[in-house]
Amino acid sequence: MTIVYRDGVALDAAAAIDLFARSTLAERRPVHRAEVIGEMFRRADLVITAWDGELLVGVSRTLTDFSYVAYLADLAVDEAYQRQGIGRQLVEQTRRHLKPECMIVLLAAPAANAYYAKLGFAHNPRAWVLQGRL
Repeated sequence: MTIVYRDGVALDAAAAIDLFARSTLAERRPVHRAEVIGEMFRRADLVITAWDGELLVGVSRTLTDFSYVAYLADLAVDEAYQRQGIGRQLVEQTRRHLKPECMIVLLAAPAANAYYAKLGFAHNPRAWVLQGRL
């Protein structure tokens, strides 16, 4: 199996929703609203995809200025392909598009905390989240 990584792929909502379902990320994304998923990917600054032939097996979606901070909004790998370094490589491919001093931040599901620590991310309890409108 050879995994090919690509950037600049126009990922449609159906493909993203299918991958989210195969990666368990669907539990935390609005997969019942294809128009929202489509906008999430159309408006992202950087999308890296991982492919096994014609099958989408992984994606990273980042919002960034490329210089100071990058928010890794989604990192999804098909469960059948996990533990093969695909997530790590998606993060590395993302880093290659950023200036070396640019930090990557993310919000992790509690079950993923140990995984991100293995990739070198440090936990920061000073994050604030505003949901909805003021």
